[in-house]
Amino acid sequence: MTATPLRIGNFSGFYGDRLDALREMLTGGGTDVLTGDYLAELTMLILARDRLKDPGAGYARTFLRQLEDCLGLAHERGVRLVTNAGGLNPAGLADAVRQLAGRLGIPVRVAHVEGDDLTARYPGSLAAHAYLGGFGIAACLRAGADVVVTGRVTDAALVTGPAAAHFGWSATDHDRLAGAVVAGHVLECGTQATGGNYAFFRGAGDLRRPGFPLAEIHADGSSVVTKHPGTGGLVDTGTVTAQLLYETAGARYAGPDVTARLDTVRIGPDGTDRVRIEGVRGEAPPPGLKVGVNRLGGFRNEVVFVLTGLDIEAKAALVREQMTDALAKSPPAQARWELVRTDRPDAATEETASALLRLVVRDPEREAVGRALSGAAVELALASYPGFHVLAPPGKGSPYGVFEDAYVPHGEVDHVAVLHDGRRVPVPPPQDTAVLTDVPEPPLPEPLPPGPVRRAPLGLVAGARSGDKGGDANVGVWARDDRTWRWLAHELTAERFRQLIPEAAALPVTRHVLPNLRAVNFVVEGILGEGVAAQARFDPQAKALGEWLRSRHLDIPEALL
Repeated sequence: MTATPLRIGNFSGFYGDRLDALREMLTGGGTDVLTGDYLAELTMLILARDRLKDPGAGYARTFLRQLEDCLGLAHERGVRLVTNAGGLNPAGLADAVRQLAGRLGIPVRVAHVEGDDLTARYPGSLAAHAYLGGFGIAACLRAGADVVVTGRVTDAALVTGPAAAHFGWSATDHDRLAGAVVAGHVLECGTQATGGNYAFFRGAGDLRRPGFPLAEIHADGSSVVTKHPGTGGLVDTGTVTAQLLYETAGARYAGPDVTARLDTVRIGPDGTDRVRIEGVRGEAPPPGLKVGVNRLGGFRNEVVFVLTGLDIEAKAALVREQMTDALAKSPPAQARWELVRTDRPDAATEETASALLRLVVRDPEREAVGRALSGAAVELALASYPGFHVLAPPGKGSPYGVFEDAYVPHGEVDHVAVLHDGRRVPVPPPQDTAVLTDVPEPPLPEPLPPGPVRRAPLGLVAGARSGDKGGDANVGVWARDDRTWRWLAHELTAERFRQLIPEAAALPVTRHVLPNLRAVNFVVEGILGEGVAAQARFDPQAKALGEWLRSRHLDIPEALL
């Protein structure tokens, strides 16, 4: 076991991220390992559709474009690359990397991890993949791989695997693994840790091109999050807190290797653009592995009517009645109307005088959302409200996907590290597991003494970041100082959240309190319907739900403003 810190950087937070980030990370400063995260729930569906057209596809092709430019540079500098760009076909991508390396004349050892594909177990699914942990990656690196390609692993596994290999951690080193999970969670979304998508972006430095993050991980699992010198954005306790809250829930953050206790995380400044993370406690992982199941949900179509000038509500009512009558003979299984009041009185432009009325239809059959909707909308062109027009005529209808969670015991998944020399090394399941239970709510801080208040937006005093997990959304809200935390912890209850976010009024909302982060994290069940691919709402991944919450007004103590 070595005591030398391991410098792990990120060069991709999603499929479509900045192509030259790999070169930036290789040339901007020293790193030992660079990780690329390409997979999300929607990405798996996209790759599954690619594979239907071409059985040899199913991986993130942009990774190969990055390697063509940078593989030689990584080899010269001794930087190892670990990525989940393998998607649905890690063996195929590993072969493609070998072919690329051979064509370029670069001697690199390429390994991959497999066993996550459980599609055959779920009839009717397009893709069903277990979220594997980091020990398959560790086995590949310990055997000398320069490039490790995986399929569906947890995002944090891209960091826990290299850390376990470097420090010699075992599956029972729960605290150390949990520290690496937290560091991995901070890194996984790339520039979201360096000022991207940050609530207080106006004070986040030059954000035209934020640098990608890296973490200096130590043998005890603690870490320092930073970025290369001279790159844009910033790293501070706020950017790190925001990312820690992203797509998480309560105190227990479960994964296949370990359950990290987010309520034990301590963060603090460690110099310019440096934040130390320490104190993370870990517990045995849960007995089941999460499986992401993607299937075809049916077909969808939409049309957006433009309503201009006066009588917006009456115009919307008229066209809604007309469309309902026209579709009555063969109504779609679902129809959702949404009136977006983008109009202004006495507007200086026609666009700002207009509102948008959106109709989205869904049905198991393409015909029910295609020709019928198109005909009904177009036939109204000369027979509806004054000023009738649409943003675009409806198309034929397109398929949409549905994401579901399932769980299988660890032992039912054949987690295998396929080494660079072709040897297949089984990765044993964890011997210790623990069923997840709720953590009792910790004591709240003393409330602020009574005083004058002012009606103002929540975002003047609190940050937020939101995201999706299947059909659920989370909204993490944090305070930047202790006085604001004393107010926020008592004021922003689940009931107050429902009042501020009317969409959540009839939905289950759970609040989790994280005092070390001065944060409350809300989980809103079902607000995203059947997940991002189903596009059930205006913001299908809840990316801006936190910003909507910050814009809502409530009574805030004047002492905080």
